[in-house]
Amino acid sequence: MKKWLMASAATALLAGGAAQAEDAGIGIILGFTGPIESLTPSMAGSAELALKEINDSGNFLEGVTLVPVRADSTCVDSAAATAAAERLVTTDGVVAIMGADCSGVTGAVLSNVAVPNGVPMISPSATSPGLSEAEDNGLFFRTSPSDARQGEVLAEILNERGISSVAVTYTNNDYGKGFADSFEAAFTEAGGEITLTASHEDGKGDYSAEIGALASAGGEVLVVLGYSDQGGKGIIQSALDTGAFDTFAMGDGMYSDALIADLGNDLEGSFGSVPWAEGEGAEAFSTLANEAGVTAESSYTRESYDAAALIALAMMKGGEASSAAVAANVLDVANAPGEPILPGELGKALEILESGGDIDYVGATNVELVGPGEAAGTYRYYEIEGGAYETVSFK
Repeated sequence: MKKWLMASAATALLAGGAAQAEDAGIGIILGFTGPIESLTPSMAGSAELALKEINDSGNFLEGVTLVPVRADSTCVDSAAATAAAERLVTTDGVVAIMGADCSGVTGAVLSNVAVPNGVPMISPSATSPGLSEAEDNGLFFRTSPSDARQGEVLAEILNERGISSVAVTYTNNDYGKGFADSFEAAFTEAGGEITLTASHEDGKGDYSAEIGALASAGGEVLVVLGYSDQGGKGIIQSALDTGAFDTFAMGDGMYSDALIADLGNDLEGSFGSVPWAEGEGAEAFSTLANEAGVTAESSYTRESYDAAALIALAMMKGGEASSAAVAANVLDVANAPGEPILPGELGKALEILESGGDIDYVGATNVELVGPGEAAGTYRYYEIEGGAYETVSFK
């Protein structure tokens, strides 16, 4: 199935030069408003950086230009995300979607828009374990690992720190519930005690009731599995204001520069986990992103670059800028065998594919897609020291 943007849409993207014969729209649907809005500009910028690298190479499908088209998932409003995705597909005619971001809206877009229209999605950040079992007709992939693993990683970190008793709060959605369930199973299996697990709603002005219940239950630290721009931050602020907790263990949704800017001086000694990568690919991405004015060290920037790159490379492998080519070839270009490809080498990858060769896209996150098309992934274990995130180790 081919859905093309009109040439006028690409004209704005191209900096002069001859008009291209055809243009293929790539949807970038992220929560530009909502509880992770401080993260998504860098995520979108990273994805668009990969698409620009493809276009600038001049090696993509004999003159086809990839055109990024942004849409707002809101992160939390499934109806709004579905409507935005429908516009991407029916009005903008995108052939694939980089996104969505948060797990609940990603599931909604997948079932309501992507599957009915045969449009593949690669999410950089939807981590709910439930998405591993989604009915996707082979159209859903993700470059971030499932929270089934992150729950185990966070439990391991707490055990390493000698912490045996915690209270847990999670944002009341698919992401938060799946993460909390995974963490609870791993922590209790290792002998830890959870004094209370309680959900919280995003967007409230007062979290004193939630903190009161969690404080009454007790625990050495408070585990916060929420969002840095809304409920998770509100929970921490309330805990600090009342003196209920002074140390927090945080999941990936809490990792943001905005949280450090607002509360960093009060978070000394707190810690957490976030999908991250190290090595040659991560370093190459950081160089590219920084040169382009994209904040490389934000959450899910690497995963966003990789998601967009995989879409383009799968099209090249399939010989056409179509939804079918993406769905059929993502796993082939993501995994061995083939020539390893790092950020900044997408033009080289296109030449190899054009000549009939194979590539193994390593990317910024050491990409290896397993099972139903999701990342094996690694995590950064960090601690907040001197008002900054400091790496402890990778897991």
